[in-house]
Amino acid sequence: MPSALVVGSGPAGLMAAEVMAQAGLSVTMTEHKPSVARKFLMAGKSGLNLTKDEKDADFLKAFGPSSAWLAPMLDAFGPAEVMAWAEDLGQEIFTGSTKRVFPKAMKASPLLRAALARLDTLRVERKTRWRWTGWDADSTLFDTPDGPQTIAADVTIFALGGGSWARLGSDGAWLDAFSKDGHPTKPFAPSNAGLLVPWSPHMARHFGTPVKNIALHAGNQTSRGEIILTSAGIEGGGIYQLTPALRDQARLSVDLLPDLSENATTTRLKRPRGKASMGTYLRKALKLDPAKIGLLNECGRPLPEGAKLAALIKALPIPYDALAPLDQAISTVGGLTGDAVNNDLMLRARPGTFIAGEMLDWDAPTGGYLITACMATGAWAGKAAARYALR
Repeated sequence: MPSALVVGSGPAGLMAAEVMAQAGLSVTMTEHKPSVARKFLMAGKSGLNLTKDEKDADFLKAFGPSSAWLAPMLDAFGPAEVMAWAEDLGQEIFTGSTKRVFPKAMKASPLLRAALARLDTLRVERKTRWRWTGWDADSTLFDTPDGPQTIAADVTIFALGGGSWARLGSDGAWLDAFSKDGHPTKPFAPSNAGLLVPWSPHMARHFGTPVKNIALHAGNQTSRGEIILTSAGIEGGGIYQLTPALRDQARLSVDLLPDLSENATTTRLKRPRGKASMGTYLRKALKLDPAKIGLLNECGRPLPEGAKLAALIKALPIPYDALAPLDQAISTVGGLTGDAVNNDLMLRARPGTFIAGEMLDWDAPTGGYLITACMATGAWAGKAAARYALR
């Protein structure tokens, strides 16, 4: 029976191990942490968003420049397949109003237990506290609690993750070793990251406050998602979607009234202010809440009047320093470039070795896209590796 090694135990590694074991390979999966799939479990703490139930073309569009080469993998294992996989593991799912799909349990642990139970049935051997250290010819080297170990498998799939959330396992430490081994790589950069904004002390009262019903603009990107004001800057899905533009230092602006035209805003601002404070006036005339008024005062002072104030409300510039640090990002771009692998996700310079998940240089927003693509690349690499081993 051909042997297979999976290095890494996140969604991509779990799927690769399952596919290869179902194809008849003897599979060993290693993880350098004491337990598997830690980042996957963390993602489920706020409700595990598995995928998004939308048309294939719309789903693929979310991957931007990466969509062309990811297309066949997502066509083979997309939202429908992710949902079927979860249900086949006995996990009920539901689709929310935004088409995001969640397990009814709203957490990752039951799904992970079911996935691991399936791997046990398929006789997949799991080894924890095994840290990959490199290669010796065609053998894979590890540091383990029992000292250095070597595995010489017929095929190997690496699913070591990107460069964020190091404490959960995705530390990106592998990048230099792969580069030295001759595989094309790019430095990691944040994706789905918060924004560092140098607020004045006046903004402290709004920290922790969600700001809803706004439109954010950066470069040629627009987001209608919610944001949360923090002591460090801005967090939340609304800002995460703009990460590609913000990585390029694009100008950021916010429309505080996206459902009201600039002319209609100007008309409402013609109402007499009387002796009311500016905050009271804006609240009554435009129904702006305190957090929006705080943003307007923070980034727009001295406030103009009339049509100029309306224009400012519709396109308020928000100065910022940078994206949050790499390790605080939900995901990363960079890693192994498309030139490093062939269409089967096999390393061109190391036949029999395949790559899956965030080790590859692709980008996607939150909302189910990340996990789906990790599973899709894991399944794709797993099937290709099985064909290679069984040829």
